[in-house]
Amino acid sequence: MHKNLLAYIRERATSPLTSDEEALIVAAFQPKKLRKKQYFLEEGNVCKYVGFIVKGAMRQYSVDDKGAEHIVQLYIENYWASDRESAVTLTPSSYNIDAWENTELLVARVTDMLDLIEKVPSFGQMTRLMDQRSFIVSQRRLNSTISNTAEKRYEEFADNHPQFIQRFPQHLIASFLGITKETLSRIRKQASK
Repeated sequence: MHKNLLAYIRERATSPLTSDEEALIVAAFQPKKLRKKQYFLEEGNVCKYVGFIVKGAMRQYSVDDKGAEHIVQLYIENYWASDRESAVTLTPSSYNIDAWENTELLVARVTDMLDLIEKVPSFGQMTRLMDQRSFIVSQRRLNSTISNTAEKRYEEFADNHPQFIQRFPQHLIASFLGITKETLSRIRKQASK
């Protein structure tokens, strides 16, 4: 399982990994399996772990007062699952993160991640690149949500994440896009014509 993570780091860093650095990374990340619908993080708990998905799919969501779920993030292989706000501020999470499919992860404590950033230059480079990309994606998503029609949001989503359409059901994608499943169904029917 660790070979996937090491390959991910190598692809995103300019510094090569030494064998000692690889050993530090392998020691920090422990394999974990989640069954479908099993929680990685529950609302109200402080996020103390970061998970790198080797196999499977997960979702991050909040639940409103009426019991409706609002998808904040969808994750598949080579994605990182965590609640950054809770992990950084050490406050209870407003989100649930659970497995949508049976999932295999490599899990590290947030404190171990911070140690790796300091001790392993390649890991620090990878983390900075991830942070930059995450900010850009969040900014684009916010702009799309406030500026674009539902049709345009779905089109961008389908272009940028075609693999998600195969892995997640329509109601989760609709929630992620901030539209109803009926609207998404109509959009998809129109697009197929």
